[in-house]
Amino acid sequence: MKALLIIDVQNDFMPGGALAVPEGDKVVPVINDIQGKFDLVIATQDWHPKGHASFAVSHPGKQEFEKIGLNDIEQVLWPAHCVQNTEGAAFHKDLKTSKIEAIFRKGTNTDIDSYSGFYDNAHLKSTGLSGYLKEKGVKEIYFGGLAAEICVFFSIKDALEEGFSAILVENATRALDKAEFENTKKQILAAGGKILDSSALGF
Repeated sequence: MKALLIIDVQNDFMPGGALAVPEGDKVVPVINDIQGKFDLVIATQDWHPKGHASFAVSHPGKQEFEKIGLNDIEQVLWPAHCVQNTEGAAFHKDLKTSKIEAIFRKGTNTDIDSYSGFYDNAHLKSTGLSGYLKEKGVKEIYFGGLAAEICVFFSIKDALEEGFSAILVENATRALDKAEFENTKKQILAAGGKILDSSALGF
């Protein structure tokens, strides 16, 4: 079975949002267009408690996008974003959600960030996504959403390590840093993942 995994298509990652991804809103029509091709559509949401440790404001004297050590992991300090039950954490208003069968929330532990839809950044706690997909009989996961070189990339990386085929739908994602995205695309391919355009979804 093939599944579409929609990563973090939330208001705070859209132009004008707290952690805006350039052209982030351009992924919405592409994702809407391809949902009907899949047996299973699921989504993730960044879902941070107020005062999350990944927020720069939680570290007096530190600046946004500065890097620190947090629980023995390098942590980028982000603008406060996707705080639970805020408008910024909600899905983009134009995202079609009727086909989304399940939503997996991540980043809920105040003390550790979670880029991947499968695990927190220390791989201490699973979201349950892998088991859910395996129980559904999913073999191939197609990925779209935000941001390409962060949460989408780490989700693909974990999917491959969990034994799934992982395919990035490139025009269904946008990057915070385009140069870094070029690097992560190479890593996806080197790890056994695939990258294609939505027009190549021939099923």
